[in-house]
Amino acid sequence: MRAFLGKRALASLISLLGLIILVFFLSRLTGDPTSLYLPLDASLEARENFREINGLNDPLLVQFGRYMADLAVLDFGDSIRRSEPALDVVLRAFVWTLQLAAITMTLVTVAAIVIGSLAAFHVGGLFDRIATFFSLIGASAPDFWIAIVAIVTISLNVAFIPTSGTGTVWHWILPVGVLFIRPFGLILQVVRSSMITTLGAAYVKTARAKGVKNKSVIFVHALRNALLPVITVIGDQAAALLNGAVVVETIFGFPGVGKLMIDSILQRDFTVVLAAIFVTAIAIFVMNLIIDILYAVLDPRIRY
Repeated sequence: MRAFLGKRALASLISLLGLIILVFFLSRLTGDPTSLYLPLDASLEARENFREINGLNDPLLVQFGRYMADLAVLDFGDSIRRSEPALDVVLRAFVWTLQLAAITMTLVTVAAIVIGSLAAFHVGGLFDRIATFFSLIGASAPDFWIAIVAIVTISLNVAFIPTSGTGTVWHWILPVGVLFIRPFGLILQVVRSSMITTLGAAYVKTARAKGVKNKSVIFVHALRNALLPVITVIGDQAAALLNGAVVVETIFGFPGVGKLMIDSILQRDFTVVLAAIFVTAIAIFVMNLIIDILYAVLDPRIRY
């Protein structure tokens, strides 16, 4: 088990390093932030002082070497715009994104497993057709389009559901609802397909022949063996949710790391952009590691 997890962790570390290098150099292509933070009539001396304070005067490779040395001790530098540690800025925003993702994925996982399992048990029936129809629509619809339609059709007609902010529970309805639809449709389809195969296995037929209740057949005998492909998709969708939250958070003005990342790119706040990418990537890698552990628990053969 240790060797298995060690290989996964090493692969994640290499990917993280490559991501940091790529983002560092690409972020510099957005331009010099000096023109954004100083008046147009600022003197040449003021511009040089600004660049010197923020380490922008040095050659790009020197800046990269200094950044990697600081990163080794988890020092991301200060935000140019906010004049406070970039990591603190990102972690405050990431808490909001983590709550949004956790609530959404909990609802998605429970709903998709229950409805997908029942649809597989009644395959070809009315319930299965309805569930399949709506899941396919949900899996095909892009988040940004759903968000815009939700604002136009719901918020303009239902006064107590706001379109931005986080002040009350009503503020969470639209972001959670929009992020719910796509992963729900994808996971439900995988649950349904996997459960149809598992329900056709000999041991399940034997359990049903012995008079075991349908509820036990579905959720005790069949579900565990059908979970491996489902866990893969849940992990992929959880990671995609963190990425997809960038668009949804921006549309609904939700103060998460996605909106922070977009704002920081537009503001050329390089330290915050890199810190946001780092924290998000770590969260995704940890999530993938947890999925690998669940794999090994559900199927011991994977450990070897």
